[in-house]
Amino acid sequence: MSAGDDLSLSRRNVLSGSAVLGLSFFVPLGRLAAAPSSAASLANTFLTVTATGVELALPKTEMGQSILTTLAMLVAEELGVAPDQVKVVIPKGDAKRFAPISQGTGGSSSVRQMYKPLRQAAANARAALINAAAAQWGATPDRLDLINGMVVEGGSGRRLPVRALLAAASAAPAPVDPPLRKARDFKVIGKPTKRIDSWEKVTGATVFGIDVRLPGMKVATLIQCPMFGGTLGEVDESAALATPGVVQIVRGRDVLFVVADNYFTALQGYIAANPRWEAPSTPATQSQILAELRQALTKPGFEAKKQGDLAAARRAMASEHRATYHQPFLAHAAMEPGSCTVHVTAAGCEIWSGSQVPSQAREDAAKALGLPAEKVTFHNCQMGGGFGRRLETDMVVRAVELGRQVSYPVKLVWSREEDMAHDMYRPAYLDEIWAALDASGKPVGWEHRIVGSSILARLLGNAFKGVDGDATEGAVQIPYGVGAHRVTFQQAESAVPTSWWRGVGGLRSAFVVESFIDELAHKAGQDPLAYRLSLTSNPRIRAVLERAGQESGWGAKLPEGHGRGIAVLELWGTVMAVVVEARVVNDEITVPKVTGVVDCGLAINPLSVAAQVEGGVIFGLSAALFGEVTINDGRVEQSNFHDYRVLRLNEAPTISTHIISSVEDPGGMGEPPCAVAAPALANAVFAATGKRLRSLPLSLQEA
Repeated sequence: MSAGDDLSLSRRNVLSGSAVLGLSFFVPLGRLAAAPSSAASLANTFLTVTATGVELALPKTEMGQSILTTLAMLVAEELGVAPDQVKVVIPKGDAKRFAPISQGTGGSSSVRQMYKPLRQAAANARAALINAAAAQWGATPDRLDLINGMVVEGGSGRRLPVRALLAAASAAPAPVDPPLRKARDFKVIGKPTKRIDSWEKVTGATVFGIDVRLPGMKVATLIQCPMFGGTLGEVDESAALATPGVVQIVRGRDVLFVVADNYFTALQGYIAANPRWEAPSTPATQSQILAELRQALTKPGFEAKKQGDLAAARRAMASEHRATYHQPFLAHAAMEPGSCTVHVTAAGCEIWSGSQVPSQAREDAAKALGLPAEKVTFHNCQMGGGFGRRLETDMVVRAVELGRQVSYPVKLVWSREEDMAHDMYRPAYLDEIWAALDASGKPVGWEHRIVGSSILARLLGNAFKGVDGDATEGAVQIPYGVGAHRVTFQQAESAVPTSWWRGVGGLRSAFVVESFIDELAHKAGQDPLAYRLSLTSNPRIRAVLERAGQESGWGAKLPEGHGRGIAVLELWGTVMAVVVEARVVNDEITVPKVTGVVDCGLAINPLSVAAQVEGGVIFGLSAALFGEVTINDGRVEQSNFHDYRVLRLNEAPTISTHIISSVEDPGGMGEPPCAVAAPALANAVFAATGKRLRSLPLSLQEA
């Protein structure tokens, strides 16, 4: 069956084939054509149960967040097996295969989207096998269970292996959404589980996009014009081609590709090529970009939220407070730099890469080649980090631009410097918040004005109506009751290309909202934790705040130069609070300790939740302390980890994670920890020094 085949799916007939059990949860109803008995899977299905085991076609992509293990645990729970008995494969990019579930991975959505569908698909399989055994024995299905590859009858102890039941289960009408296992019976979900892909990663067996090797493949690197909007000028092609191992030079409007036998040789060819560049007429500068943000802040903006009467709040207020915050451009800086392997032939195109949006990457490659999508195959690989960078497909389109001009498979690799110079950066923002306060210092009016680049405007084109829902996320819904509440957004673009960055809108809003709420607490002369608790009646928010205070020793005396700061967030179905302890010596900020408390609903794998907290906090603190992309003469000034710092091992804090027990549906965990790190740190620095830092990265030298 080809990748382009489109089959309708049925609840009543999703089991077919003589020795294969394929499963799906999809509606509306239809019929699924039977697969040949030798087929390994069925189109548009998640699971395949065979005589040799269970295979899960992962509709999301693993990029270090442990989704491969977490989703395998859902299947394992319902099928009565251990997670490491589930073989997980990452399928090709194909929007039709899993529709209406998207293959896109981002926004802390994987577990939230897949929790019930995957469990239901596995429960359907369990019920089909149990029904087949019950029919064979003449037994009652509710006395049977599926345990370790065997259908077992309680009481009698009779058992049948799955392999003996597959044909009958596949031929019978499929069960229609049988009950899922009860939480009280969980043996896998909620239990600390080691990653099932660790061994392959430790031994180097996992194939990331940058590891792909094909027969006859060449390796290329690219150099794009370092100035946004510039073009390629003169190139010493003869010198480059004289470099031993260089096989081809390919020029583009604003790019030079050097193709060679290996990556090192391609770099030597680039040096020999010595490309010159034509600058744009008006190169962008940091001061110009910041001036344009300030100018945009004077405009009224488009309304994202209007609640209550701000004018009345102003008339009744006892006092007011206003603050402006600045957040810079940020690079993604994933450990695996950009790479993409392509092979363009007369028959079509094959692509190997790691993508957070494999279906979109396939479609964009097809468009660039002028081909129907059915002629393009996108083999998706695991990623060495993504953080939103691979929600964009520009790397794939660049590789196709080269691939169509060579006769062999070619792997295009970005150098770290190229990856830094031509990222799709997190937008720079200016935020201004004004609050009307009553006599007790509580906000009765709240106006939040946001200015920055709009990612959605680029993606939506004419459909964009002025409000970027990503930029305003976390600002229109805040953890506190503030009376009248208004939020506006004003778009301000520059030559710098922008896109999603881990934490998305919730992260940029959390820094502003949680810093400002801290300012209001101190203005009112109140403890920041107590002040927050006084502004919310939400039980989940109160629970994480109170627990964070208890676990961190909030209020206990600290050494001179130390301070604690707190921040809380409710987004992506998760509520999280962190307390950061900052140490300030000679204006240098370090972080000895972080305490995180999270209510993410049902924690499917507590080990993965803790890992996400630790990784997210380090990610967020790195950005808060060092993260900044600056523009000079039209180009990015940073080039590698020496000037785009991340926390080093000796700088990393002790991080303790506390998970609040919950039976709510799982929430997202990829975004919340990094979103609350920066404001908690800024608040801790204020507690230690009395200096309020409103710009990132945090710097006391510039305060």
